Amino acid sequence: MRDLDTASGLNLQDYVQIARRRHWWLILPLFLSWALVMVGSLFITPRYRSETVIIVDQQKVPEQYVIPNVANDLQQRLQSMTQQILSRTRLLGIISSFHLYSKKDEKPVDPDSLVKIMRDDIKIDLVQTPGRPWELSAFKISYSAPTAKLAQQITNELSSLFIAENLRNRQQLSENTTQFLENQLEAARKTLADQEDRLRDFKSQYLGELPEQVQTNIQILSGLQSRLQAATEALDQANQQRLYLESLLNQYKTFRTQFATQRGDSIASPIALDEQLDKLRAQLADLSVRDTPQHPDVVRIKHQIAVTEKLKEEVEAKKQTSGPEGSELGPAKSLSDLQVISPMLQIEGQVKSNRLEIENRKQEVRNLEQQIEVYQTHLNLTPVREQQLAAITRDHEQSRTNYESLLNKKMQSEMATNLEKRQEGEQFRIIDPPNLPHRPYSPDRFKLSLIGVVIGLVLSIGFTTFVENTDERIYSDDDLQSVTPVPVLITVPLLQTAFEQQQSLWHRRLEFMTASLLITVMPLVTAYSYFRG
Repeated sequence: MRDLDTASGLNLQDYVQIARRRHWWLILPLFLSWALVMVGSLFITPRYRSETVIIVDQQKVPEQYVIPNVANDLQQRLQSMTQQILSRTRLLGIISSFHLYSKKDEKPVDPDSLVKIMRDDIKIDLVQTPGRPWELSAFKISYSAPTAKLAQQITNELSSLFIAENLRNRQQLSENTTQFLENQLEAARKTLADQEDRLRDFKSQYLGELPEQVQTNIQILSGLQSRLQAATEALDQANQQRLYLESLLNQYKTFRTQFATQRGDSIASPIALDEQLDKLRAQLADLSVRDTPQHPDVVRIKHQIAVTEKLKEEVEAKKQTSGPEGSELGPAKSLSDLQVISPMLQIEGQVKSNRLEIENRKQEVRNLEQQIEVYQTHLNLTPVREQQLAAITRDHEQSRTNYESLLNKKMQSEMATNLEKRQEGEQFRIIDPPNLPHRPYSPDRFKLSLIGVVIGLVLSIGFTTFVENTDERIYSDDDLQSVTPVPVLITVPLLQTAFEQQQSLWHRRLEFMTASLLITVMPLVTAYSYFRG
């Protein structure tokens, strides 16, 4: 014999001889291992898997006309719907409706364990768009069950839940979006109304100081300045006219005084006394600026003023005793007096009229100056009001823009919501209904057959090696030489009778047929498992 673990001089012929001697140790472990695996697979409960494909149909109205309220991330929404559909409550409802995972001879299973088992049986695969791996166009739903009909029913139920959940979620999200926009729009409407009231109150409070009234204020101010210039010129002309009339009246008074003196009148004119008092008072004012009150000139002028005032009082007393027909110019005693007094009376009337005109002009100038001051104040405050109005206007524009934006979004959201209610938005549609599987996907007897063959080969080689190493019989010259160094002189072949030779032939034929049958059965069954399940 030879140790197969340590022998390094074995050739192919040696291995063939070993295979011939140990052919049953090679065939039987191989066949029995394979047979045990295949028979064991018969006791495994078969599992059937039904699958359906659901495609995502885009909304029927183009997005350029109606923008959907629901996000377009299909993967995110599908994950959310999967969590909802595979929730404990819904799965327990399906388990109860179809009596899943229940056997009469088994004890009741914990509901949480049933939910976990069903989640393991459900499989959801995403289908990517060809050429665009980042975009999902469909998804697959599959379920495995002990029977093909049950797998088809559960898959159909799951696909219906996904379609219904998608419609409900899209409608709910769209309605929530519309409601949110309505609340925001109402708040924006109140804010805009407050900003409009603030703007209106500001314009009412600072009317005339607003930036848009600058040109009007400038035009009005220019007109007032022109009127003021005209009124000032008219006032100057009136003052000049007054000076002229007063000088003319003084000339007439001087002439009358001289005329009265030539006639011997003892009564002085009050007008002449007034003029003399004015002159004396003017001289006193000049002297008071330069000299002290005890200066002789100041004392003299004060004495003359006192004498003249006393004389004026006597003249006025005489005029009152002369009767009501007396006048400031004294009584006219002859035709020559009337000729002198008549121009003076006219001039006095003109002087009074001139004084009245001067007062009116002064009042007009004061009014115009006040108005000019008002409009100048408006113009000076315009930059301040402009800044304040810009801040208020900016807030108002922001509120109005926000309101208009929310209004447009709300209208778009309402259209999108109506689209979802009419089920014309994005929908899930079954393009491949749940199939009725014709053969189970588990157990995979083809794989099990191959596994059995591999195990059998390992066992066959192992047993053959063990038996060959432990067998002490000698089968060849080389085996004998490995035991003793004595050379072999002659070999005696096996001598059999004719009957023994015939039995040996039939025995070899039977072994060959049996081995051929066993070896043929394994690939045939494996091929059958592959093609028929």
